[in-house]
Amino acid sequence: MRIPASSVSEYIFKVLEYRRDSIEKIVEILRNNIPDGYHCKPSEPLSFISVGDQKKIIRFYLLGVCAMPGICDWFVTEYPEHSKFKLIIGTSCLRLKRMIDILYNLIVELGKKIIPQQWI
Repeated sequence: MRIPASSVSEYIFKVLEYRRDSIEKIVEILRNNIPDGYHCKPSEPLSFISVGDQKKIIRFYLLGVCAMPGICDWFVTEYPEHSKFKLIIGTSCLRLKRMIDILYNLIVELGKKIIPQQWI
């Protein structure tokens, strides 16, 4: 399900209401914990870490993380320490099925583990 939007605020407004708080919280975490220099050009987005509401789940895209084995390994090892549920991770995304079980504290740590210059 594609949600057409011209801004993050518009996108959040259009997601399903029961997922809106979770998306807003993840976006806030990313804004507060991704180091300065996230963009190559401030006018263009950098595919590094992003979030999207798709089908029946929230997808948390970890493009920069999955490309760096040490950080990806850390996340895969750390996840079971914080959750009783199975980690559902694809090539570049974490699938979040249960809104009440999103590991916001782990997302904060993840956001601090890699700087955009490493990905650029």
